[in-house]
Order: sequence, then structure tokens, then C-alpha cells
Amino acid sequence: MDKLNIRALEICANSARSCIEAEAGGADRVELCASIPEGGTTPSYGEMRTAKEATRSIGVNAIIRPRGGDFLYTETEVRSMLFDIATAKDLGLDGVVFGCLTPEGDVDTLLLRRLMAAADGLTVTFHRAFDVCRDPFAALECIVDCGCDRILTSGRQPDAAGGIPLIARLVERAAGRIIIMPGCGVREGNIKRIAAETGAREFHASARCTRESGMIYRGSEARMGSPFCKEFEREETDRRAVAQLVRLLRE
Repeated sequence: MDKLNIRALEICANSARSCIEAEAGGADRVELCASIPEGGTTPSYGEMRTAKEATRSIGVNAIIRPRGGDFLYTETEVRSMLFDIATAKDLGLDGVVFGCLTPEGDVDTLLLRRLMAAADGLTVTFHRAFDVCRDPFAALECIVDCGCDRILTSGRQPDAAGGIPLIARLVERAAGRIIIMPGCGVREGNIKRIAAETGAREFHASARCTRESGMIYRGSEARMGSPFCKEFEREETDRRAVAQLVRLLRE
């Protein structure tokens, strides 16, 4: 098979354990994140190191996002991002994922170039900050000019299936200069449609399942986090779900 025709699958992994599951399912790459409910924040040193050491055949990219919320960063936050990029590089990760905007909603090209310089030697994905920018086509050109390798996008919709029309236009406009990677809500029931209707070659999915805690005694009075969090179950990448997505992409 012509390698150019092979579609690639990236898994949004919330732990080193999820990276292992993604690799076992046949994924090509993971985006390692903490705080998935906030849209993903920078994983810890320990999580990045463990993920890299525990996997062999899969690319490991780390999101570089110091907090949830918007993508307008203070200089203090930028310093943290630069240190985290250096950490990812020192640990031998394959890539990093970041994005930044101006108060007016445009790509912050000055900051993006600083981050790109720090990430030299790593693959770079501009994340879904793209989905809240002012003008997606102007943003596309800025991101291309800054040298990013790919853009992760839902097509500015709640999920990538809803964003198919824009994603298809972005793929066409990109014309091979940068990878347009649909993500958010990509799953077994829609991945073939998204692939067929957008022309995208890389896809970003969660493929997670709920796993019960191994705790036998479960104290119920005190809570460690939000009342909406379920403290005796966790979400984790499921190798079987990953394998099914891989199969559907490569049939």
C-alpha cells in the first residue's frame, strides 16, 4: 500500500497507562494531557517520562498548556510553557502541542514563533485554540508561516462531525502545506464519514472507557474534588476501541 494513502490515528491520552493502551490498540501517536475536563493541560514530568519509557512504537506528543480557559497568556505563563517544552525535549518526546491567540482573536504570531523556536527538533501541532480564533483562513496562513506541522480542529463546531464542511475547506486550502487533523467527538460511528467527506489523513480521538476503582472501602463523606467528579471510577484509553478505529480507517 502507498504510504501516502495510510491514514493515521492520534489518541488523546490522559495518562501513561492510556499511552500503553493506545499503543496496544495500534494507534500511531498520542497527545498526552492532564485535566481532560478542562480541555487538556500540560502533563507532569513524571507522566511524560513514564509514557515515553513505557512505549516503543508510538509517537508521544505532550500538550503545552499551563491552565484551562482562554489562550491569551501572560509572560509568566509563557515562561512556564518554555520550560515545559524544554522538559519534553529533554525527555525525548516526539512532539508538543500548543496554541496562542491575541486579545483580538488572531493567532499570536510573535509568541508562536518563540514557542516554535523552543520546540526546534520536535513535531508541533497547533491545538484547538484554532477553533476559537477570529478568522480560520487567516489563522491557517499564520500557522503555516510559523512552521507548525498540523492543526487540530473540530471545524469550529462542538464536534468534528458537525465541522465537516469547514474541515473540508481547510484541507483544500492547506493543499498539503500543513496537516489538518479533525478531532473532538471522532468515534467508531463517524470516523469513516469524516474521512470520506473531509479528505483528511490524520484523526484525533479519545477512545476511552470507564474503569471502576479497585478500592474496597469507599469513604463517602469527604470529597477530594468537584461534586461532579466520580471518585471511584476513572476514564482511560481502551485498546479495543483504538483497534476498532484503526481498522475502520485502514479498511
